[in-house]
Amino acid sequence: MGAVYLEALLGDLGSGRFRIAGAADPFPERCPKLDVLARLGIPVYPDLEGFYARDTADLAIISSPHHFHATQTILALSRGSHILCEKPAAVTIQDSLAMRAAERQSGRRVSVGYQWSFNPAIQELKRDILSGRFGRARRVRCLYLWPRDFAYYARNAWAGRLKDDTGAWILDGPANNAMAHDLHNIFYLLGGAVETSARPIRAEAELCRAYPIENYDTAAARIWTDAGAEILFLATHVPEAERGPVCSFGFEYGTVFIEGRKTPIRAEFADGTEKEYGAPDAEPLRKLWMAIDGVRTGERPLCGLEAAESQTLGINGLQDSAPEVIPFPADLVRETGEEAGRRLAVEGLDAIFAAAYETWRLPSEIGTPWSRCGKAVDLTSYDRFPSRP
Repeated sequence: MGAVYLEALLGDLGSGRFRIAGAADPFPERCPKLDVLARLGIPVYPDLEGFYARDTADLAIISSPHHFHATQTILALSRGSHILCEKPAAVTIQDSLAMRAAERQSGRRVSVGYQWSFNPAIQELKRDILSGRFGRARRVRCLYLWPRDFAYYARNAWAGRLKDDTGAWILDGPANNAMAHDLHNIFYLLGGAVETSARPIRAEAELCRAYPIENYDTAAARIWTDAGAEILFLATHVPEAERGPVCSFGFEYGTVFIEGRKTPIRAEFADGTEKEYGAPDAEPLRKLWMAIDGVRTGERPLCGLEAAESQTLGINGLQDSAPEVIPFPADLVRETGEEAGRRLAVEGLDAIFAAAYETWRLPSEIGTPWSRCGKAVDLTSYDRFPSRP
């Protein structure tokens, strides 16, 4: 993602809207634009501390492994920078609370890179929800079958891990990485204001794995929110075939359907009328340009730390609910795909998740023998992961 940001910034340098003060990267040799930075005289430092020892910036774009987000955001805020931090904002609720405290003390703003929240279609939909057009939210469900291969888990030293080698929490998994957008978007759309999200108050989860990793590659969860809605979230990296994201939002006066990232969002109202919104993944870099413009205008980010905290809290609740990840039965795990994209798939998982989605139940509730539900976790006053006994 850092390379994507850099490509966009370099492509817009001629606009005069900004200049690049510097870059920080412990492995700059991996950057495909390193020669361009050198030619432009843009310094590259091995870490963020090195940059701030010599320079400053109005905006710091933090696109690092997510267990570095809290410390790097807090450092940059202390040096007077506004922030655009990639998702998820934080790994633990205590990190999120520390980041919000640092933001308040600094007088600067933190945007969080959930690009759907900056998308015009999502904003139009949220305006309609806030106006009361849909009525009260009742139930939301999301199904996402997204295959990931062995290379995905071998691409770095932290993929699929619970902690790093120093003992810092990582909690890498589908709901906290590849599908974090989808879980956050549910909370965000149900939030009571443009810049807030509905807050999870209770969670229970079934977490499983097929890959030889520390954490889960498959999650089934039920979450209740302070907005009165029940959420069913089903996500896996080991399906037999790709599907989704498929989501439905059930309201008093209508239903909202999201059927893929590139397909327009659709609403059906109880009176028989329909409305189509744009695709949720359109304009993915709008978050970048709005963060840059926000430095000048002082406008509050559409998605900041407060809005992003619900996803972090929900993830902590899931992991606390099921601290022991269940291995899939070995006789159901298949290796598939071409040599360069070899991956694992769990036989029958697609059908089980589809049935769970259609019946609003967790896999264990429809008689799946290999799955079991974790404890229900109260999140109303939750301020530390893992929760205290």
